[in-house]
Amino acid sequence: MRTASDDLVAALDIGGTKIAGALVDGRGRLLVRARRPTPAREDGATVMGAVAAVLGELLRTAHWSRVRAVGIGSAGPVDASTGTVSPVNVPGWRDFPLVAEVAGLVGGRPVVLVGDGVAMTAAEHWQGAARGRANALCMVVSTGVGGGLVLGGRLHTGPTGNAGHIGHISVDFDGDACPCGARGCVERIASGPNIARRALDAGWRPGPDGDPSAAAVAAAAEAGDPVALASFARAAQALAAGIAATATLVEIEVAVVGGGVAGAGEVLFAPLRERLRDYATLSFASSVEVLPARLGSDAGLVGAAAAAAQQLGLWAVAVGR
Repeated sequence: MRTASDDLVAALDIGGTKIAGALVDGRGRLLVRARRPTPAREDGATVMGAVAAVLGELLRTAHWSRVRAVGIGSAGPVDASTGTVSPVNVPGWRDFPLVAEVAGLVGGRPVVLVGDGVAMTAAEHWQGAARGRANALCMVVSTGVGGGLVLGGRLHTGPTGNAGHIGHISVDFDGDACPCGARGCVERIASGPNIARRALDAGWRPGPDGDPSAAAVAAAAEAGDPVALASFARAAQALAAGIAATATLVEIEVAVVGGGVAGAGEVLFAPLRERLRDYATLSFASSVEVLPARLGSDAGLVGAAAAAAQQLGLWAVAVGR
């Protein structure tokens, strides 16, 4: 006899550099994986072709008959109400009907779309650092800065699937123009490329290997380079201001920070916690805790599956408990 624990969700994690897919079970295990580079500078049909190739690998496995739904976590903005995506870093997709395209490939199974930050949040609340917390902000700090919210013990996606997108809170009203059209966004200050850009502009230079990335800046900061430390301190200040604003607005208990930039460890987290004390000053916001994410690079896939499972009532284990 079939039980809910036999059901799988096909998950897609779509970003500017890679399109990943997996079949995920009710314990959050990834049974099958597939991956393609994102042809981000190509036209929309070519990008969709890469998505179809990833899905095709999953479809051809013996496990596919157990798949009950598809969950998609995509770089944004997304619009879950229309099933469309317009990722800033994939210019060929503007109001692209991703849900309809995927639904046409998966035999009528329901398809659930959320932003990639919301997917990461679903994963961390289900099995990671925010597990058991009723109110949380989870953030991805990487090439961009995304996020999502858990409120009242449940994933809060908002009508379009973008709720909690902390990367585009403005924390510097007269700051640099952001690709989103605003100025001084958290992402424009705290993302990996902007940490590296700021360090280079201030005189930091890569080592003998020529690596100009944020990871290299982090290594220099850990070694005591003052310019590298200053660039991370500025990123931490922007993140702290965004977290404090969120805590003040919706009374979160914890902010979970993941993504490649979070790999810098205490180079980021120490000044972040310090500056958070400067911004989260009201009694109900001052106790917010900052934790590193636990699920790493699989969070997008696990979370896309978790978001679909919660919305569709799959699996006996409720997401976040």
